[in-house]
Amino acid sequence: MRPTPYVASLRIYEPLSAFAPAERLRWSNLPLHEPTAREEEERAMRRTIITEPPALKPDGAHIIEIDGQRFVSPWSTATRCWAALETFKGSMPAPVTRFFVPQNMEDAITINSEMIEDKVPHIISETWMIPPRWFSLFDPTERLRGHSHEGAFTILRAPISKAKQRCMFTHQTVISSFGVGPIEQEIADLLEWLNLFHAESIVELDYGGIANYLEKTLIENGEDGIEADSSVEDIQLSLGGLSTGDGAKAGEGYERLISRWRRVAALESAM
Repeated sequence: MRPTPYVASLRIYEPLSAFAPAERLRWSNLPLHEPTAREEEERAMRRTIITEPPALKPDGAHIIEIDGQRFVSPWSTATRCWAALETFKGSMPAPVTRFFVPQNMEDAITINSEMIEDKVPHIISETWMIPPRWFSLFDPTERLRGHSHEGAFTILRAPISKAKQRCMFTHQTVISSFGVGPIEQEIADLLEWLNLFHAESIVELDYGGIANYLEKTLIENGEDGIEADSSVEDIQLSLGGLSTGDGAKAGEGYERLISRWRRVAALESAM
């Protein structure tokens, strides 16, 4: 089992040319088939037990090669830890947060924060579910799924140019149907994030260990495991319905998608 089996990730892989010379040299020497996903998760698990200042440790990266070209998605650990802390602190009153995040842990996360607060992470993660807007970036033909020694898996990859076009369509469709609001803003934020990266980047959605929980719930629902997952098709059906004013079609796709992932999310409280 994965060290953190409840995490899904949306990653940006930039071409080597997008990085500074020192980083380019480092990433070009990183072994292609090194198990970076497991190492990243193991380090994340250790940080929940032992306080480690992420800004002071050498960071890793995920590497893929497509048509002989190497693409890199740095873990951006320090940036992601700092951003997660800031988000958490903003979610409740300051006197309360110290009961959840001890001062020594906050100090470890915020060390050298002046060097990381303006940096953009190449990876964003969610636990126990995948936001519907992430599925809108992909087409079913870009999906790879099956089983490995760690169980079920699903990975989707698309050129960032196509992902941005789809995100813009989703944003326009939601605004036309519902106007501005929280959902529209989340899609706008996603598009803003995509726009920060190299034009030849690759966008990847990795279900991570959540694929195993998804397969479990699909089988329990009488379906054929991970191969029965139609999340991308469902979001396309929903958006297609919204764009043509077909509320029944829009509702059908969205309800099917949300019902599927609601069953997965319910497993968190069952653990």
